[in-house]
Amino acid sequence: MPVSWLLFAATKNHRDLFATSGFAFGDFNLYANLQHLFTFNDGIYLRWFGNSVLYSVVGSAASTFLCVATGYAFDKYDFRGKEKLFGLVLGGVLVPTTVIQLPMYLLATEAGVVNTYWALLLPALVNPFGVYLARVFSEGYVPNEVLEAARVDGAGELGMFARISLPMLAPGFMTIFLFSFTASWNNFFGALVMLNDDKLYPVNLGLFMWNSTTAQQPEFYSLVITGSLVAVVPLIVAFVCLQRFWRSGLTAGAVK
Repeated sequence: MPVSWLLFAATKNHRDLFATSGFAFGDFNLYANLQHLFTFNDGIYLRWFGNSVLYSVVGSAASTFLCVATGYAFDKYDFRGKEKLFGLVLGGVLVPTTVIQLPMYLLATEAGVVNTYWALLLPALVNPFGVYLARVFSEGYVPNEVLEAARVDGAGELGMFARISLPMLAPGFMTIFLFSFTASWNNFFGALVMLNDDKLYPVNLGLFMWNSTTAQQPEFYSLVITGSLVAVVPLIVAFVCLQRFWRSGLTAGAVK
């Protein structure tokens, strides 16, 4: 219902937004609203949208690759303290992200990356739940017999992972990527803590800043509503395009 309300409200001008039913179309000013959104303040919304794409796609892809490699190593290799270290990783799942925002901010300050793109990209690399899922997927998708046969044929460990294991883990990779992408796209509090420059804002933080001014400048309501509708589109597209990997990945994890 909230998304449906956004769709209806985005078709209205400022007067119709408050004078008509919430679930009734306006005069179909969607094109005008989109044009105003994309040109307002020299197109700052497009800058925010691009930032969100950067944080979500690049950060999630790097995070997912690290998770898959780490989970694969926990599954296929034996080393000292393996289960204790994996237990420590699982302990990270229990820690809420908001609890560690202040320590992360202090670390970012010491590293000199506050108010830069790295302030959001580097923390996104750490995903304990993704490591857990990757280990489960590795157990279900990559048979040990295949790896032994590859070793007999003289394959190296890195080459074996890149050419054999990683393609087998594609459904799991995409499942973890979707989890990470969704979390990164919706990451509001981390951006609020780390960023001060509005040119570095992701789209959700930018919309929040606009929404905070609607009491003094009601004309921002249309910008916030139309911008929120546009911000939902990438998540819908990602799930629609990658749903076959999502279903197969979740099924394998459940069976295992």
